[in-house]
Amino acid sequence: MATGITALEKTQIGVEALAGSSTDVPTTTWRGNFKLKDTQQVVFPPERVGIFGPTTRSYVPITGSEGLFDGDATYEQLNYFFNAGIYTTTPTTDTGSGYIRTWTVQNTSADLYATTDLGTLVVENGDNIQVLTSRFNFVREMALSGKQGEGMMVTATSQGRDPSTSAGFTAVGSTDLENPAETILFSKVSLAIDPSTDTAGTTPKTETILDSTLNFKTGWVANEARDGRTDFSNIKRTDDEITLDVTFEHNGVATAERDAFKAQTERVIQLKFLGTALSAAGTYTYKTFIMNLWGKWQTFGSEGLEEQNGDNIYRGTFKVAYSAAAASKAQFILVTDQVTLP
Repeated sequence: MATGITALEKTQIGVEALAGSSTDVPTTTWRGNFKLKDTQQVVFPPERVGIFGPTTRSYVPITGSEGLFDGDATYEQLNYFFNAGIYTTTPTTDTGSGYIRTWTVQNTSADLYATTDLGTLVVENGDNIQVLTSRFNFVREMALSGKQGEGMMVTATSQGRDPSTSAGFTAVGSTDLENPAETILFSKVSLAIDPSTDTAGTTPKTETILDSTLNFKTGWVANEARDGRTDFSNIKRTDDEITLDVTFEHNGVATAERDAFKAQTERVIQLKFLGTALSAAGTYTYKTFIMNLWGKWQTFGSEGLEEQNGDNIYRGTFKVAYSAAAASKAQFILVTDQVTLP
């Protein structure tokens, strides 16, 4: 009898044209790790029927699935998580070959926050023995982290409906295997910090950032077990939560930001990453990923000066929050040569 082989595990994803549709299929291979978990809950109700121990009477009040995407953050595939965790954005055409995708995290009722605004995912996960398929997947939370000399990493927790099973994967072709997605390198980061009312990216801060982690609870949650379903009937937008952890060299930048922490001065932080050259230069010359974040330092140097590789460092946690002065909270920008996602 054949057995499941770890090397033959894979995950395929695709954007649903209609959230939860039973006909939408995956279109590309996820270039990382993923495990789809069946979250069905089984209850054996307590009863006294004249025998020792429980009987086999049971019921299933809740079904569903969730998974953790874990791997390199790439210019090509990071789009999927922002579309499924913020809203689906329409790319604009640069003057060169680049296509610019921008996500502005919701602030008011005038922003996009309906279920139909999301690019929910169909996900297939399995091996050579069996494949599980989950639909209506949205991103509940995600994290982006990196440090000197390494690639950026992404984790994204998805939640979906009750999974179905099949004997094999949908055919998506091998294009993404022959032309792998490009990893975002943390060493290519440019940090800028400014007063919240200034344009993000105005004042670069060189030779100061050692590592960073963005933690993002998207605010999308499931309406569990209602409207005739044991998995979720729909999803809704609630409060989001975003923080940025940064490690600084102990230099003039760090001391200035510690002062901003003590005074609780609003700041706008930009992290900008550059990749390889686009086919043709325009406003953007290179593949680009930008995070623009408004808010205040929640902590800065709470452990005092720390040592790392012979350097003194400060660690800070930046609370991303709506700035009335800037009328902004958070924005993410991705620029690639892709007019459509694979």
